[in-house]
Amino acid sequence: MADSRRQITGRRSKAAGETFERWISSACEFYKKQGWAHIEKTPEPFHITGKERSGEVRGFYEKKGQPDYKGILCDGTGIMFEAKHTDSDRMRQEVVTDTQWESLDLYEKFGAHCYVMVSMGLRNFYRVPWDVWKRMKELYGRKYMKEEDLKPYQLQERQCTILILEGVELKDEN
Repeated sequence: MADSRRQITGRRSKAAGETFERWISSACEFYKKQGWAHIEKTPEPFHITGKERSGEVRGFYEKKGQPDYKGILCDGTGIMFEAKHTDSDRMRQEVVTDTQWESLDLYEKFGAHCYVMVSMGLRNFYRVPWDVWKRMKELYGRKYMKEEDLKPYQLQERQCTILILEGVELKDEN
């Protein structure tokens, strides 16, 4: 009984995470149409295990290696972020993989805007600066953030669009 409950919860959480990513992709399309940014979803590598006579391909998605999104802002600055969803009351630092961590660090080192986008129950959304994410233990005394910790990074929504870039500072144009 506990295993089936865990499977249902896991499937529900996966579906919610996919919904969150669709909403982010929709926001990216909004910003592209406005001419403010071009941000793309990083495709997940697919490992083919076989092919049916009908032409149908069998396979599986390999574990994510890179952060979910990367692109460029209208001022020429790079942007990269990972999207994470939870239905619990906390977001754990460990949900960012080592490979994602390394990529975010590298992009940040080269001057890109780097974040972890957080969905809490598909109700509240946050853009946590990478520098804050990686210093959770130092800043909060623990390796997770509660909703009250996330409040300063809360994103607004307008007309069913999560404003993922609201407040991101652009370079001065001189």
